[in-house]
Amino acid sequence: MKNPANISSNIRLGLCCQFLNEPIKFRNTTVKASSQMEREAALEKLSRLCRENALALQSSLEFCATHGIGCFRINSQILPLKTHPECGYQMSDLPAGADIVELFQKCGAYAREHAIRTCFHPDQFVVLNSPRRDVVARSIAELEYQSEVAEWVNADVVNIHGGGGYGDKPAALKRFAKNLKHLSPRARSRLTVENDDKTYTPADLLPLYQETGIPLVYDVHHHRCLPDALSIEAATEQALTTWNREPLFHISSPLEGWQGPRPNRHHDFIDIQDFPLCWKGLQLTVEVEAKAKEQAILNLMQLLRNRKK
Repeated sequence: MKNPANISSNIRLGLCCQFLNEPIKFRNTTVKASSQMEREAALEKLSRLCRENALALQSSLEFCATHGIGCFRINSQILPLKTHPECGYQMSDLPAGADIVELFQKCGAYAREHAIRTCFHPDQFVVLNSPRRDVVARSIAELEYQSEVAEWVNADVVNIHGGGGYGDKPAALKRFAKNLKHLSPRARSRLTVENDDKTYTPADLLPLYQETGIPLVYDVHHHRCLPDALSIEAATEQALTTWNREPLFHISSPLEGWQGPRPNRHHDFIDIQDFPLCWKGLQLTVEVEAKAKEQAILNLMQLLRNRKK
C-alpha cells in the first residue's frame, strides 16, 4: 500500500471517524426510535441512513486525499443498529440494499486509487475474552459485521482491546485466543489487538501474537499511562515484528499534561514532544486520537515538518 505525500514518504497519519469543522456528518438512530416504528418504515429509515453514511464516507475519503491524510478510521455505526438483536438487519432486508453496498465498494475503490488506508475500531462492548457466552456471541457478531463492511471498503484492520482481566490475565488471554476459532477468515485476517490504559500493556499482549499471530496496535499514550518493563523504543520494535503489512500505531496527548490528575484523557491536539523520535523513518500508519480531529492532524503535520528541518 503506497503512502500519500503527506508529512514524509514513511508515516501516514490517520483521522478517526469524524470531523471538527468540516460539514461531513455520519447519521445514526436509536433502538427506541427504530423499535417504535413499523418494521417496513424502520427499514426504510435505516436504508436512508446507510446510504447517507456511504456518501459521507466518500466525502471523508475525498477530504483525506485532498489534505494528504493517509488513513481514515470508519465509525463502528456506519450501518446503524446492524447487529441489534431486535432492530438489526441484513443488507438484503433494506430497500436498495445492493445499491448501498455498491456505494461502499466505490469508496473502497477510491481509497485504493488514492492510497488511503481504512480501518475499524469496534466499541468497548466488543470483548472477545469475556467469560459470558452471550457477550462473546455479541462481540463476534459485531466483528463479523464490521469485517463485512471492511471487505467492501478495502479496510485491512479491525482493532479491539484485549478485554477484561477478570482477576487472571493469562487465563483471560487464553480465552481470547480460544474464541478466535469462532471468527470467519474474513474477520480473523483483519483482527488486531491494542494495549490499553487500564489492563493490558504491550508486554501482556505480545505473547498473544506468539500464540495466535494477531498483530499488536501499539498505543504509545496508553503505554505511558500503563507502563511495563518495556521502553517505548523496545515496545515499538517488538510491535513492528507482529505485522505482515504496514503497522498501525496510535498517538495522543494528555488533556491536562502528564502531571495532571487524569493523563489518560485526550487533548484537542498532539504535543510534538509526545511523538516518539524512534518512529522517525518507519513505514507506519499513526492514527491521531485527538479531539480536534482533522485540525489536530493538519497541525501535527506542520509540527513534524518543522521538526525535520
